[in-house]
Amino acid sequence: MPGSYAVGIIGGNITVWNATAASASATEITKHDLGNPVDALFFIGNQLVALNNAGKVAVWNSMTRHWKVQTITPITSHDTAGSSLLLGCANGKIFYIDMEKFPLRMKDNDLLVTQLYEDPCREAVTALSVYFTPKMCGNSNWLEIAYGTSSGTVRVIVEHPETLGQGFQLLQTFTVHRSPVNRVMLGEKHLVSVCSEFNHVRTWTVTRFRGCLSTQPGSLPLASFNVISLEPGRGTEAAQLPTCSSSIGPFGDHDGDQVFVQRVVPVTQELYIRLSSTGKRLCVLHSVDNSAITAHYVHEFDPSSRSRRYVMTGHANGALQVLIDHVFVNLNCPVFRHVFILFRGH
Repeated sequence: MPGSYAVGIIGGNITVWNATAASASATEITKHDLGNPVDALFFIGNQLVALNNAGKVAVWNSMTRHWKVQTITPITSHDTAGSSLLLGCANGKIFYIDMEKFPLRMKDNDLLVTQLYEDPCREAVTALSVYFTPKMCGNSNWLEIAYGTSSGTVRVIVEHPETLGQGFQLLQTFTVHRSPVNRVMLGEKHLVSVCSEFNHVRTWTVTRFRGCLSTQPGSLPLASFNVISLEPGRGTEAAQLPTCSSSIGPFGDHDGDQVFVQRVVPVTQELYIRLSSTGKRLCVLHSVDNSAITAHYVHEFDPSSRSRRYVMTGHANGALQVLIDHVFVNLNCPVFRHVFILFRGH
């Protein structure tokens, strides 16, 4: 992405600054009023994407420096894979935007949003996970999507190379949750789903043939456990667009092992890192200065190249502490302290 950018939001107002290490101050580039509070904000390549639960999608291209806005039905989930953005909606539909092609509508030159699939029961799509299979499937595209619904159902849909152009086909359905599914992760080895009832997790071992999902013998149940988080408002609420304050995950490469980050009580000095497939505890992260951890976030630097990821924790004394996560993935000790304190403020 050309240049470095800083983005700030207040309600529905988005401001983008040009920020470089050589400059002591940032230059404002653009402002945009979404009209509704911004519920998710992230970059896909050189494009800034802002989402709102009410159904607004705003995209800013850093090359042309123009905004494109489209309104669809209320958005309840989203996921990205490469240059692709998928949106799960309250009416059971899954929409798709290819950020690399950045397609525009012919009639008004606005952002083109394409419908990919509609849930058979038209239940709200409350969680999404996209997986691109390895190149061993040949030159054809084989796209796999796992999604969860407001009733607790988990479905896996695929686009086969031999059925290209016929739309996505329903491959598997799991009805194991009693509450809305708010997180789902489809990877090379496992399928992981989390529902809103005390973060109940169900996992399966998936079967693949030449890298692609197979129903012979199909996915096998692996584990059932809870990632308890006794925070206000985190009981059995319905799923919404994920926030970055204290998400449990799962985090990590789709081709490897993912982890959950668990903060059991609101005031604590420790975070538990657990394997997403089995719930096994890998390690405990402890505050460097013994201050209480009030929020955490996992930041990924170019996950497509398997580069580093960082666990960032906010503390009651205003400190921000950082841990490089490849340390605890290859763990040899039960407790690991943060690498350094990045910033302290008030």
